[in-house]
Amino acid sequence: MMQDARARTLELAMDLDAEQLMGPKLPTINPIQWEIGHVAYFYEYFVLRAFFDHSGVIGEKSDALYDSINVPHAVRWDLPLLDRDETLKYMTETHEALISALQNSDVPADALFMAQFGVFHEDMHTEAFLWARQTLGYPTPKIANLIDRSALTNVGNHPGYASVPGGRFTIGALADSPFAFDNERQSHDVEIAPFKIAKAPVTNVEFASFIADNGYSDDQHWSVDGLKWRNETGGEHPKFWIPGDNSNWSIRRFDQILPLPAHEPVIHVCWYEAEAYAKWAGGRLPTECEWEVAALGERASDGTLARTKRRYPWGNDPAGHTKANLDGYALGPVDVAAFPEGDSGFDCRQMLGNVWEWCADTFAPYPGFKPDAYEDYSQFLFGSTKVLRGGAWTTRSRMMHGTYRNYFEPHRRDIFAGFRLVLSERNTA
Repeated sequence: MMQDARARTLELAMDLDAEQLMGPKLPTINPIQWEIGHVAYFYEYFVLRAFFDHSGVIGEKSDALYDSINVPHAVRWDLPLLDRDETLKYMTETHEALISALQNSDVPADALFMAQFGVFHEDMHTEAFLWARQTLGYPTPKIANLIDRSALTNVGNHPGYASVPGGRFTIGALADSPFAFDNERQSHDVEIAPFKIAKAPVTNVEFASFIADNGYSDDQHWSVDGLKWRNETGGEHPKFWIPGDNSNWSIRRFDQILPLPAHEPVIHVCWYEAEAYAKWAGGRLPTECEWEVAALGERASDGTLARTKRRYPWGNDPAGHTKANLDGYALGPVDVAAFPEGDSGFDCRQMLGNVWEWCADTFAPYPGFKPDAYEDYSQFLFGSTKVLRGGAWTTRSRMMHGTYRNYFEPHRRDIFAGFRLVLSERNTA
């Protein structure tokens, strides 16, 4: 996993020139040259120093450069960063020291946990490299092992709603989960009322209907905070959409302009846009608990909600590339009807992969929450961010499972986020 994560980091960074590696100062992205060094520093700080008394390959200089807690975002462009060759040397030597340390037979379990956490941390940053490249219009990345998109982009929509029975359900990572982040613990029971949830995320053509019906300009669809966001930003359509003649739309994907794919999920919309569309469509965003039940629950033989819980929508075995659009291998989202093999127990499609899905909830701790060694991973974002679930085409499959919780500020549109609907009560008959 460590070797593969590092290979992806290099794929997404090393084709860029020195100017591109720094990029402009923006609040939603890091300079990639800083970020790849920070990825190596995470392993150094949380594994090599913490468990193996390793002083680091560049000494205290790494703290002054790459400690994301103590080095504010705004100054990362102004630091005396290592140049490209020096950064690669730092990454390589840290990587080799880590592999050597982990090959000992008496490695503490906590060190192995943090090493795996480090891999997933690097995976999160490679996803961030992709949204940085998208934001800045950098060249389409050259990712190894791409899959054939042709069978995944001509399969159309997947309409309809799944009826999910009410009942008691265990939310969060179960005690026997192979790996769980701190915000997935502790598992706890909740009572779920019956609901109907869309079998697929909202598509581009469906969202275009909202725009055509003056959805952005009609105040009645927008919350107070949503109106404030819309009025301050002048939002009129999803980020990276390009209007054309006769209501035709194009979309920019990295450095390419493409006709808007009708049946791909709408992507690069913020929480406020998702909320407004849902109200216009006579629905709402799912709660986080509803999303998890629809993704991981199943119906008992008597039609009630079973007490069993899957690790993935399709069962308990990890994802293959016939079940979900993950790992970047499709180099973009695909039609929402693709990957029927990945359907949940309630026939909901693509609840992992393709596009992150906004939920109604503000990100909050579960009962009994305790931070992991990386104490800043979750707890400082509680209360100020909204929950996303399910992963996107950019997300690595090894870290993605049904109880994984993501979280971003509700105004963020650069991330690979869309949504699906739950029918509001007046429309459930």
